[in-house]
Amino acid sequence: MSDEIKHECGLAYIRLRKPFSYYQQKHGTVTYGLNKLYLLMEKQHNRGQDGAGIASVKLNCEPGYPYLHRIRSNAPQPIADIFFKIGQEIQELEKYQPDIKQHPGLMKGHLPVLGELLLGHLRYGTQGKNNVEFCHPFIKRDLLPGKNLALAGNFNLVNTDELFDLINMSPGEFQKQSDLAAMMEVLHHFLVREDEQNPNTADISKVLKKATPLFDGGYTIGGLLGNGCSFVMRDAHGIRPAYYYVNDEVIVAASERAAIRTTFNVGENEVLELMPGNALIVDDKGNYSIQQILEPKERRACSFERIYFSRGSDEKIYRERIALGHHLSKTVLERINYDLRNTIFSYIPNTAEVAFFGLVKGMEEYLNKIKVERILSWGNDFTPEKLEEMVNRKIRQEKIAIKDVKLRTFITEDSNRNEMVQHVYDITYGTVKKDQDTLVVIDDSIVRGTTLKESIVRMLSRLGPKKIIVVSSAPQIRYPDCYGIDMSKLGDFIAFRAATALLKERGQEHLLTEVHEKIKELQRTGQLHSENLVKKIYDPFTPEEISRKIAELITPPEVSTQVEVIYQTVEDLHESCPTNTGDWYFTGNYPTPGGNKVVNKAFLNYIEGKNVRGY
Repeated sequence: MSDEIKHECGLAYIRLRKPFSYYQQKHGTVTYGLNKLYLLMEKQHNRGQDGAGIASVKLNCEPGYPYLHRIRSNAPQPIADIFFKIGQEIQELEKYQPDIKQHPGLMKGHLPVLGELLLGHLRYGTQGKNNVEFCHPFIKRDLLPGKNLALAGNFNLVNTDELFDLINMSPGEFQKQSDLAAMMEVLHHFLVREDEQNPNTADISKVLKKATPLFDGGYTIGGLLGNGCSFVMRDAHGIRPAYYYVNDEVIVAASERAAIRTTFNVGENEVLELMPGNALIVDDKGNYSIQQILEPKERRACSFERIYFSRGSDEKIYRERIALGHHLSKTVLERINYDLRNTIFSYIPNTAEVAFFGLVKGMEEYLNKIKVERILSWGNDFTPEKLEEMVNRKIRQEKIAIKDVKLRTFITEDSNRNEMVQHVYDITYGTVKKDQDTLVVIDDSIVRGTTLKESIVRMLSRLGPKKIIVVSSAPQIRYPDCYGIDMSKLGDFIAFRAATALLKERGQEHLLTEVHEKIKELQRTGQLHSENLVKKIYDPFTPEEISRKIAELITPPEVSTQVEVIYQTVEDLHESCPTNTGDWYFTGNYPTPGGNKVVNKAFLNYIEGKNVRGY
């Protein structure tokens, strides 16, 4: 998307089911598990670039020998940084024992992270700071192996304060800034209780059944215990994604199906989805089971996974993004008055390329239909040249805008900084017939509209098109997200700013006051979670009215070219992505009560001028 937002996180879990000697003999390396973990994380690097971390647990260690290890990094290339350090450790060992990699037992004893249980995490900082201390996995240590826990996840929780209260814990400054800290404390609280009843053989499913009903949010979490047990679990609505793969050598789980397929070279049907409310639980012997921990609720898997977040190398996601673009073709044809001869199609940014293919496919279908009708209407009245000209007509596609290197500037004055922002994208000159061609550019989604206004629209207008049409493969983003994406401030959303601008234009500002008073009343009675009152801000307007106002807002004052905006409809979104129906950022229909609480709190923050998140 042209507006950068921080989003999601990535999880990677591997349980080796054979001794290290097996992998050394069959695959030629004792570091087979670490190599696969590196690939599994690298193939999901799109999910987190603020930091990364891995944890490992060694099985059957003698008392007194460390068995739980962790490495984290917030370097500019955190995955590479972590595995470079591991490589340095191996090289250091080889200085004194050149053939140590041929001795699996020695390698296990001397290389700290060489464990049979591996947990990797990629982080986008949606909560907390970007210090390395906030990178997952978090760990809790204890003298008893079964009470040691490493935990990582892709999630946001909206009830962290309540969680600390439930276990009678007064959180420190660090815990207050991390929802993983709250989740860790609650899980460990119930783990300790279970371990007291069954020393070193705690039933993980019992721990999860007591802890996870308390979590309000969307999550996929992975945990390693010091006694060799482990788990991966998904929330009851399936908001955050989770997939797994099992053979006789490994048990694997990750946030994206394609990452597992590529890393282990397996077919689509061999990688299974971990269903909502279920946990993949692995015991200390490497036996696994899929257990239902929570009663599954209405499936509300995040639709942004399909629109933008997950890598498009997954065949289902690829087809769905094609469908998103294809669904928009009818509306686009109407807006350009079916004048394909004088219309150029392009996409911004590169992640919108697949939806662009779908949009062009719709244009080609219309053009081919016209070709057939015209040729049939000629009867025998045509020349080879006339036929050739008709057959060779194509949709005009150009690489209109190119994202330049990430510009960094020492300039702090807003006016001069905006001048620099204009050049985030560069344009391809000589592609547009001035005052004649319409430019149609498709984006994944439009969140703030800042980059469109400050850079893209300005740059495109320099080409002199008759009209610029910006097409979003996602519907209007109207409401905050609190389940993994860093979209928590209402004032950031161009759709919300458009709605409030329309209210002021039409003399309906009183609606803002009325909603504010009603939300304050809900807050006073502890009922912020009961209803999303911000929906009332949008009720007076059609989506088309809001889109027209958005077009005005993203048009710089000095640009005279007409600008239009076309958004995907929610109905076409669901038809394109039938398994991921989570749409609360578009519709305001939150899957958990915490969502209503967040959106109402975000409105209070907006009215009261507080530039803070709503959770």
